[in-house]
Amino acid sequence: MSDLNQGSRPRIIAVANQKGGVGKTTTAINLAAALVESGHRVMIVDIDPQGNASTGLGFTPDRREATTYDLLLDDASLFAVVQPTDIAGLWLAPATTDLSSADIELVSHEQRSFLLKRALRDPEVADFDLDYILIDCPPSLNLLTVNAMVAADSVLVPLQSEFFALEGLSQLMMTIRDVRATANPDLRIEGVVLTMYDGRNRLSQQVQADARDNLGELVFQTVVPRNVRVSEAPSFAMPVLSYDSLSKGSQAYRALAQEIVGRGQATTI
Repeated sequence: MSDLNQGSRPRIIAVANQKGGVGKTTTAINLAAALVESGHRVMIVDIDPQGNASTGLGFTPDRREATTYDLLLDDASLFAVVQPTDIAGLWLAPATTDLSSADIELVSHEQRSFLLKRALRDPEVADFDLDYILIDCPPSLNLLTVNAMVAADSVLVPLQSEFFALEGLSQLMMTIRDVRATANPDLRIEGVVLTMYDGRNRLSQQVQADARDNLGELVFQTVVPRNVRVSEAPSFAMPVLSYDSLSKGSQAYRALAQEIVGRGQATTI
């Protein structure tokens, strides 16, 4: 076990943005791989019905016998759901399209916003000896995302370096505040990471300037570049750090992992 988690529970980070295509799943997978590479033990909890984090780690549907749907709605144990990945020190709680109906099914559940927290704060989690749990959220502010925020210590927000990038961010921040006010008073912002950044593009430069002007220290110093290796890696069912360890994308996620470990305490908003 690494020193980080000596005598403490794992740090739980929800990777969330209601906009699709911002690099959310890519960030969850590659940040997890970078944390593992630096000596930490990590679990990814996939609660996106698209199951892209599961696919991106090589888990074809036939390998997902028990999933986060079972964890949330069928009282399955974490041990029944979580599987080791091909990367030593990285585990996955996979998802399937079964989660698409979860929002409707959760509405009638008395503890509908607390089911993931109950699962991830169960004493059996200690047996995995984890330092970090990363929750890959769906691209919406639905009950699954709220479950993630209630369970998490902090929220990491990938922000695409494109026009309208900051649109909708205020809604996400309001949701975080609402969750803090009603269900998780300790929830914090881990930070905002700019993704798909092209330093040669004036628009990317402007988005970065606007983000730093508006959000200040919430924005990580690390920016994740638009990099073909990052885009190719999921089709080979591996993180970019495994696919091309020397690529700019790999270097960026290593730097992001160092920032997150170094920050320690997330920021209040």
